[in-house]
Amino acid sequence: MKILHLTLALVAVLVPPQRGGGRGGVQPLALTTTAWTDGGAIPDKYAQPGHDVSPPLTWSWTTANPPDNVASFVLIAHDLDASVGNGTDDLLQWLVWNIPGAARQLPEGVPQGATLPDGSRQISATGPNYRGPAAAASGSPHHYVFELFALDSMVDVPAVGATPQQTRAAVIVAMAGHVRGKGVYTGSYRRRQP
Repeated sequence: MKILHLTLALVAVLVPPQRGGGRGGVQPLALTTTAWTDGGAIPDKYAQPGHDVSPPLTWSWTTANPPDNVASFVLIAHDLDASVGNGTDDLLQWLVWNIPGAARQLPEGVPQGATLPDGSRQISATGPNYRGPAAAASGSPHHYVFELFALDSMVDVPAVGATPQQTRAAVIVAMAGHVRGKGVYTGSYRRRQP
């Protein structure tokens, strides 16, 4: 399984095991969806055969004392088994940043567009939208990871003007030193045989 080298290379910077910058440690978030069980098969509705409908996602703090300085959230969804470029990056299914700090969900079917009504910004490998899984029926299932980060700042990266890979890299760099929480949810997908 190919792994997103850029994300892994920056994990130590983004989510250090000790307290960060005098502002408290990174707290765990519970990221969930009613669309499939964690690690389970992603239904066609939320894949390309279902016309790229984004899944409903909710999150909550798993600790009694969550950080009180959360300004925004960033969601990065990617396909660990699909490489792009020179093979050192995986396929970006969805990147949403500047989700308001008071938010606790992304609804099903987030509309297309670089900037959403709440000020969030989004992009994927195919444009300003959620890109559903599309692993071929003839191969092995692909593994999809949804990572949610709570930040103590907003991310000053425009939604347009760069490639999806460049935008993701810029968002990840901007997150460094600002992560206050993290949650992960996974799923797998392979197209069904006709």
